[in-house]
Amino acid sequence: MQASASVVTDHFGEILRRLPGDLDLDRLALESKALSRRRGVPNAAALLHLALVRGPGGMSLRQTAAWACVQNVAELSNPSLKERLDNACGFLAAVVDRLLVAKTGGPSLHWPGRLLRVADGTSISEPGSSGTDWRVHGVFDLGGGGFAHLELTDGRAAETITRGAALPGEIRIGDRGFAKAPALSQLRHDSAGAADFIVRLPWNGFRFRDADNKPLKLIEYLQKLPADPGPHEVVVQAVLRQRGAAPLPMRLIILRKPPDAAAKACKKLLRKASKNQRALDPGSLIAAEFLVLGTSLPAEDYPAHEVLSAYRLRWQIELAFKRLKSLLRIDQLPTHSERGSRSWLYAHLILALLCDEISQEILESFP
Repeated sequence: MQASASVVTDHFGEILRRLPGDLDLDRLALESKALSRRRGVPNAAALLHLALVRGPGGMSLRQTAAWACVQNVAELSNPSLKERLDNACGFLAAVVDRLLVAKTGGPSLHWPGRLLRVADGTSISEPGSSGTDWRVHGVFDLGGGGFAHLELTDGRAAETITRGAALPGEIRIGDRGFAKAPALSQLRHDSAGAADFIVRLPWNGFRFRDADNKPLKLIEYLQKLPADPGPHEVVVQAVLRQRGAAPLPMRLIILRKPPDAAAKACKKLLRKASKNQRALDPGSLIAAEFLVLGTSLPAEDYPAHEVLSAYRLRWQIELAFKRLKSLLRIDQLPTHSERGSRSWLYAHLILALLCDEISQEILESFP
């Protein structure tokens, strides 16, 4: 039996009280066709209860059906329960969406008037799978201390910094996987320039032009930098491959790593290349000695050392995903079917968003 992530069976009334006040679960269930027939399940609250017990509650289908009967929540056979939960995917996804809509931007952090949010994702595998079957994409509000956006996709969906609409004044932070020129340009376009980005750049993922509109090769530029510990800056334009697309203005902030950190990064690259039996590009070893950030923030208002400090805050979303796995056990997916997996995972996301709210209440009342 899977270990229980939360005693949802004892505190379901509290869970219902924490849902948005204008959320009509029955209407949502009817609109999503999760309760076109109420046989065995009296209402949408009972359906949500069953999903939470089956998902983060850690019970099997058989255990959930038996528990529901004893607790007078519902009367269903195992196959009927599975059918109801499979059909509840749209309903549970809608609950997640409503919980996210009810969230507001957290207080300004690091810079007055700006919202710092971090984009990242985590992969989940079905039993017996060695690959990524599902991916949870998240945007974490550093000021609010919780997820501002959660999105569930299959394993084929790519990570992109544009998942979750950016708010005016937002600065979205991402690692190298989110450093794609078209997506960064779209983030700026969709927000009418009211949102900015800070991303870590791969050394070979962009084509740059300098202030004189001449090609700038990042590796050659890195090789010419003096061996001092301070940050270096250069204003560039990232060339987009789409025909007729305007280049993306960007400011590069480059910091040379300490010798021990650079040596460790190079050793890791060499070990990985040896394991995969492939030749290592010399440019990778040069780039391993530096941290390179790209940002749309202007230098006059956002000094390089402050941008570097803001980027280092991204570890908080990594911890948030670790909590999803270690406390809610979202990575212990027991299902094999597409709808069964979606239902099980959405139930975990609902509880994760409610846990964010509870955590903030504890922090606000802490002496």
